[in-house]
Amino acid sequence: MTEPQSPPGGQQAAAQPAAGMDQSSSAADYRPAPADGGATGRFWSGRRVPAAVVAAVVLGAAGLLLYDVAAVRADRPAMQWRRSLADHLADWRLDEIGVLAASAAVALLGVLLLVLALTPGLRSLLTMRPGRAAVRAALDREAAALVLRDRAMEVAGVQSVRVRMRRSKASVRARSHFRPLDEVRADLDAALGTALKELGLARPPALAVRVARPPAGKK
Repeated sequence: MTEPQSPPGGQQAAAQPAAGMDQSSSAADYRPAPADGGATGRFWSGRRVPAAVVAAVVLGAAGLLLYDVAAVRADRPAMQWRRSLADHLADWRLDEIGVLAASAAVALLGVLLLVLALTPGLRSLLTMRPGRAAVRAALDREAAALVLRDRAMEVAGVQSVRVRMRRSKASVRARSHFRPLDEVRADLDAALGTALKELGLARPPALAVRVARPPAGKK
């Protein structure tokens, strides 16, 4: 938990009122200085299920093929499935639709496995700044969005709030039933900017705030 800080002096806000002052929006980017020491990289998924499935399939296929090759080397006939497969493949042409479709499916499967192997995964986790070099922590995106929503609801004039938390941007849409929209938006910028700092994220997302009046029938 970090100490509460005053609204950042480097905040960039641009009011864009629409006709009739029915809405106001702003965008701000908060980049607190990273904590000293410790890694701030993303958490990597274990990929246990895909890895286990692929390993089991490859192990089974390799073991069966190795057994059949050893049997042939020992002057025993090859398995029926291998002879049938060889005869069937000999009748196929490389330009047939079935061969091309099977090749495309295998290629897509290979690309998918490469993506799973080379990407961290766990996109729902936001890495936090490490307090100690040996300790790493992360915050769930839904929990971070809930914190921002609760902090926004404390601003006077806010009737309802919707928060969409992504890794690079936090989009906040609020409805205000009283007070000038520009004032509500400025208070939201300050409150949510402080809340983002207090979350202690290693890479704090940009903040986009939009305030509008509720529909005429829902005031």
